[in-house]
Amino acid sequence: MDQEDDFPLEGQFYKFKNQKDRILELIWKPYYWFRMLCYELHWSFVSGVVIIYGINQGMSLGLSKISTQYYMKDEQRLQPSEAQIYAGVIQIPWMVKPLWGLLTDTLPIIGYRRRPYFILAGLLGAFAMLSLSLNHKLQLASALLCLTGASAAQAVADVTIDACVTENSISHPSLASDMQSLCGVSSSVGQLIGYTISGFLVHLIGSKGVFGVLSIPAALVILVGMMLHEPFIHNVAYRQVGQKFLDACKAMWMALKCKNVWRPCLYMYVSLAVSLHIHEGMFYWYTDAKDGPLFSKEIVGTISSVGAVGNLLGVLLYQNAFTNHPFRFVLFWSQLLYGASGLLDLILVSRVKLQFGIPDYVVAVCDAAISHMIGRLRWMPLLVLSSKLCPSGIEGTFFALLMSIDHVGSLTATWAGGLLLHTLNVTRTQFDNLWMAIVIRSFSRILPIGILFLVPNSDPSASILPAEMLKTKKCDDDLDTQKLERAPLVTFVDQHLGDS
Repeated sequence: MDQEDDFPLEGQFYKFKNQKDRILELIWKPYYWFRMLCYELHWSFVSGVVIIYGINQGMSLGLSKISTQYYMKDEQRLQPSEAQIYAGVIQIPWMVKPLWGLLTDTLPIIGYRRRPYFILAGLLGAFAMLSLSLNHKLQLASALLCLTGASAAQAVADVTIDACVTENSISHPSLASDMQSLCGVSSSVGQLIGYTISGFLVHLIGSKGVFGVLSIPAALVILVGMMLHEPFIHNVAYRQVGQKFLDACKAMWMALKCKNVWRPCLYMYVSLAVSLHIHEGMFYWYTDAKDGPLFSKEIVGTISSVGAVGNLLGVLLYQNAFTNHPFRFVLFWSQLLYGASGLLDLILVSRVKLQFGIPDYVVAVCDAAISHMIGRLRWMPLLVLSSKLCPSGIEGTFFALLMSIDHVGSLTATWAGGLLLHTLNVTRTQFDNLWMAIVIRSFSRILPIGILFLVPNSDPSASILPAEMLKTKKCDDDLDTQKLERAPLVTFVDQHLGDS
């Protein structure tokens, strides 16, 4: 009888053990995933992605966004529409990413195509942030110059690491989604840290003090340039740089003429351009409106950190549930939900929630988490699609072109949103028409569904480009890496000129 009673206990023991093993497996799964990427792609590349996306972009974005908003509002005394216009000006260096891509692809420095550009970007970013931090009572033009210089440094570092990601996406197509997820996770975690501490830092040391802190992430980019594993290029023909630029431009034009390329590019631009940005209007309402919540700097930073959590959840959701779904399916539902999530701001601004006793902070936190999660879920398939559209030999240049198209779309949305705030007379003290801006923005977010047919309805793991546009990378596994790096652009251009 005692032996029979032992069997249920033994079964419960094994059940508990299995549950414990599953929990441990879930905990260790990210570690083994990260370790696999280091093994397949080299640890220096993976470390570079974490530093560039996680620290120099992610954490710096969290710190710089809040500090810049308070700097423009309190130091420069700008109106919401003006602050939004100037926020777009600061992002202009991201619009010329093809130029940085052309440099990294065609102009090696002392025998390397990527490492020197990381070092130069780090020096520029550190100098710009220190100049902004140490100089008191800067004029608006000088402040914009420093902020734009720091933005240019981030853009150069970004396009250089993008080139490395794209090269590995083509040489390891099965890991393309994993690499984009690594970029997304690094960026989201970095933003979470940056936004969490941003409000407290602005409160403690002021916006200019935070600019000084931002020189540290920029300096870390120099470290990436020093440790990145990259083959040395012997006998660099600098006299042929002009011809290489011309060849790269021809190669980009040939790629853009491909139907499988220009149609997704058009969708990416339109989907971003019509999603109007009114974030500066909301920020001023958060902090200055007499009948608003009057959030403190710490609260604003905390709300933004919750948005970073939403970004991370969006990446994880895409990685675990949607990586194998067709692009159109994910974009349709994410775009639809993206428009609906914008109406959460209407609940906050209309103050109807006060009738039910719901605090402003709760609604703002829910809004940040949901809207950022859906926004990231909408953005991830576009990143994977972009990495699939890059022809061999001009990976950095063409991916930069695709990203510049996206930044032009975001700039269009930012300036159009600023114009909308100005038209509706949303100022530092007047917010009566802010609800109209929210409704217009939410409706505009669902408009891209009408042109979703431009996006290929294919599996994300499948190749989109014609085989001849990739064949310079279709090498045997024993091909020397140095030869892979020196695959000539002229071959790609001549082939397509001949075909045409």
